[in-house]
Amino acid sequence: MHGEYKVPGGKLVVVDFEVTDGVIADFRLAGDFFLEPDDALDDINAAVTGLPVETDASAIAAAVRAALPEGAQLLGLTPEAVGTAVRRALVTAPGWGDFDWEILHDKAVSPRMNLALDEVLTTRVGEGRRRPTLRIWEWDESAVVIGSFQSYRNEVDPEGAAKHGFDVVRRISGGGAMMMAAGQIITYSLYVPASLVQGMTFADSYAFLDDWVLQALRSLGIDAIYQPLNDIAGPSGKIGGAAQKRLANGGVLHHATLSYDIDGQMMTEVLRIGREKLSDKGTASAAKRVDPLRSQTGLSRAEIIERFKDTFRGITRAEDGAIAADEYEAAEELVRTKFATEAWLHRVP
Repeated sequence: MHGEYKVPGGKLVVVDFEVTDGVIADFRLAGDFFLEPDDALDDINAAVTGLPVETDASAIAAAVRAALPEGAQLLGLTPEAVGTAVRRALVTAPGWGDFDWEILHDKAVSPRMNLALDEVLTTRVGEGRRRPTLRIWEWDESAVVIGSFQSYRNEVDPEGAAKHGFDVVRRISGGGAMMMAAGQIITYSLYVPASLVQGMTFADSYAFLDDWVLQALRSLGIDAIYQPLNDIAGPSGKIGGAAQKRLANGGVLHHATLSYDIDGQMMTEVLRIGREKLSDKGTASAAKRVDPLRSQTGLSRAEIIERFKDTFRGITRAEDGAIAADEYEAAEELVRTKFATEAWLHRVP
């Protein structure tokens, strides 16, 4: 068995082993990570050898951690990464380069249409009717997008939203509210088959699916890191956040919103929860909690998006594509029957 896993922000972890009578045998760890002392490698190999093949990634990580000598230093490597690499080997999980990818950056549509397209395109990837895809959002009106399980009345101040021209819509993924002000954010969606993240914990899949954008941000001079569960951050604060939805047909939606610019005062007037978060953090200004890309790079939103696309192409060899007419039609029907309805918007009052 052979498995590989690139630690987000870290190094490549490679595992090779045999399976004998239902247990892992002759386990060997390799990679371009740093590990001290040297003989800690033997401790890790011994810890994994003999584990049942049913052992999940968390239990493998626990065994590795328990076997490490006191004071061991792991750089670019974590016990969890060893567990993930083993599980991916056992399920022969594919990597980024094993798929034919497509990039979509189509015309601006309403926030509701963007949300409906997320569901339609994820469904089609799960069904095998569309290649795995990266889509960059464009929209033609401002909106607050709340998570699938958030309370409408707890999250949004209707008077503040109306004052600043924000519609309110609900997405199919969990997580927190995002303000889609015109020209102030960059949002992208990944539509991938579940096999791409096989063997990973739910938390690890977040970091794995956003690692390419960390690479793009670093190429722009931003010291970007991933903060579990779902935040992308820089030295001065949060840049953005991600959310996921997994469909029964095997399609996985992973989307993220990054702040290009921000009006902190407006955020506190539109989002009720923003006031509580700021109070809890002891922060006087919302802008201090977010580290926008405009101030860090001096680049236009369009220039940053092009860097994102170039980075993704370099990793996946993706080709530019377009949303098909029937995909738009299916999304329009979902807007009518779901995303534009009061029942969906207020599913959690």
